[in-house]
Amino acid sequence: MSPLARISASYAPRFAEFAFEPGFTAAVDQHVAEVRERLEMRGAELVPPAPDPELLADYALGFLDGLAENGWREPVGHDYAVCRLTAISWLVRRHDLVPEASGS
Repeated sequence: MSPLARISASYAPRFAEFAFEPGFTAAVDQHVAEVRERLEMRGAELVPPAPDPELLADYALGFLDGLAENGWREPVGHDYAVCRLTAISWLVRRHDLVPEASGS
């Protein structure tokens, strides 16, 4: 399973929390914007372009490696890492970057 598929499978279920956690929704939105900026997905279009799946996967793997090196464990709530991983998952779903992520 690709890194994007793994992240999407793990964090897409958190999208349900958007309905009753406006702070989490806002935080994830900010993380989506930051990931787009890091990957230089800028443009004048009204609808931002899809990220390059390879660049997003490389970024995600680096982020996961950093979490592993620091001994991070997913908390019950929402920390920086949960918001960032949920944002990556949202980009995967929004742009249909992993076929199995679009059907879940």
